[in-house]
Amino acid sequence: MRASQYFISTLKEAPSDAEVVSQKLMLRAGFIRKVAAGIYSYLPIGLRVIRKVENIVREEMNRAGALELVMPLVQPGELWDETGRWEKMGAEMLRFKDRHERDFALQPTSEEVVTDIARQELKSYRQLPKNFYQIQTKFRDERRPRFGVMRGREFTMKDSYSFDRDVEAAGRSYDAMFAAYCRIFDRLGLTYRAVAADTGAIGGDRSHEFQVIADTGEDAIVYCPDSDYAANIELAEALPLVAQRAEPRKALEKTPTPGAASCKNVAVVLGVPLETTVKSLVLATDNLDDAGKPAGATVWLLLLRGDHELNEVKAGKVPGLAGGFRFATGGEILEHFGSEPGYLGPVGMKKPVKVVADRTVANMLDFVCGANEADYHLTGVNWGRDLPEPDLVADLRNVVEGDPSPDGKGKLAIQRGIEVGHVFYLGTKYSKSMNATFLDEDGKPKHFEMGCYGIGVTRIVGAAIEQNHDARGIIWPDAIAPFRVVVCPVGWGKSEAVRAEATKVYEHLVAAGVDAILDDRDERPGVMFADWELIGVPHRLVIGERGLKEGMAEYLGRRDNEATKVAIGEIASFIDTKLLQSA
Repeated sequence: MRASQYFISTLKEAPSDAEVVSQKLMLRAGFIRKVAAGIYSYLPIGLRVIRKVENIVREEMNRAGALELVMPLVQPGELWDETGRWEKMGAEMLRFKDRHERDFALQPTSEEVVTDIARQELKSYRQLPKNFYQIQTKFRDERRPRFGVMRGREFTMKDSYSFDRDVEAAGRSYDAMFAAYCRIFDRLGLTYRAVAADTGAIGGDRSHEFQVIADTGEDAIVYCPDSDYAANIELAEALPLVAQRAEPRKALEKTPTPGAASCKNVAVVLGVPLETTVKSLVLATDNLDDAGKPAGATVWLLLLRGDHELNEVKAGKVPGLAGGFRFATGGEILEHFGSEPGYLGPVGMKKPVKVVADRTVANMLDFVCGANEADYHLTGVNWGRDLPEPDLVADLRNVVEGDPSPDGKGKLAIQRGIEVGHVFYLGTKYSKSMNATFLDEDGKPKHFEMGCYGIGVTRIVGAAIEQNHDARGIIWPDAIAPFRVVVCPVGWGKSEAVRAEATKVYEHLVAAGVDAILDDRDERPGVMFADWELIGVPHRLVIGERGLKEGMAEYLGRRDNEATKVAIGEIASFIDTKLLQSA
């Protein structure tokens, strides 16, 4: 490819509404142009990167035995009605009616369509296992699309779906996809972690997220540097920080804490460590009578150590809260505690509530909590002596840096990540709701055991930039760079020798199968170099008249601080070595 024949459209400044690094750099480097909120055109150089990501994904999916197909972007509402997701998906699913007033939607995902294919086409256990995948446009009508391709409304995604005859076989399919994903992200050249994750609204029993490590990531990843343990913070188990409850040493006292409505302020007023305080969070679950009508609410008091934060995913797994909960209203709090929030506690409540203590709180002694009276807290509070044992003890909190690892092999660390892939074991969630069955070996119908596996293709592009950039622009891993090598002739329009040598080097690279570009635009060196640093090509060769007189060219890797002089006759072998090292 010659730059004069290509389309290069760089900007000195990013548009003012660009928010994150990847969005700014993709706009400046001419990879994307905004069409509407969360919707972008991919210009030729940006599409090259996307196609390289797709090719790696496709090769590894094929290697794992998956079969590519394409399902429609527009999907009929009746299929989504079968699983109940037509209503559950909410406003993120863009719905519309055709001229015959039939419901359709732009696909955000394709579980229903692929399950319909399976129930029509896979009739016997002899046809299993099967794994169908597509690389296709998706649309989710985000309330607030932002961060460019990181959270756009229209995006490209690889989604695949496995169908098996039993749980054991489904586990093998899951493991095969997990291994394929590891190969994909290894080949992409990205630093990532595969972390255990909550299955969320999609359902299922087994789940892992693939997170690209980046300081700007939205997700917190918990891991143990001394072992293989890694989990999303929503799922990471928080062990009790107090191993065993000791005997009380202090008397219960009611102590003035004027204006101290937070544990942090209480600790300052009382001159005690924050770790000795207990915070109270009041939730409610709405009850229904036999006719399905509202019948009051059950109020719950969740207790956490003052320096810990509630993990709502974990709270949603507590027996009694698993069906859904909300934070209690001001009226419900006054009715049960007789006090405004900020001074609530488990001692001396006006009406009974369900008390759930975090594992650490359940083992604390002589702790501080609200007195259920404005401007007062209780000190020296102890279970069994001053209040009954909690109704339930559960893991309620987010882990923090330095917590013991659940596998007992060290302490936990936390880093930021960007979710770019997710694998789920679904079980029969969709096959049962859509009555998708096959005939098993005994001649009886049986529901498919399913798994689903997604990779955000366009999101990977943004995540790669968030992980790999500097003040000059993008630093692409070789595998997904728009071009691996750029040949930059200085004085293209003035020197026949420069043109001849630059063309010779470029043609050698192309003949060797290297994805190279020759910048024959006759730009000033500063402009030329700035463009390619912004675009992020990993390897740059500079050929100029002065260097040719010395028999030398210059090589600069995108991460290098200084150029390396290379003898003209050794350029081919030098570049071959560099590309081999970075492959």
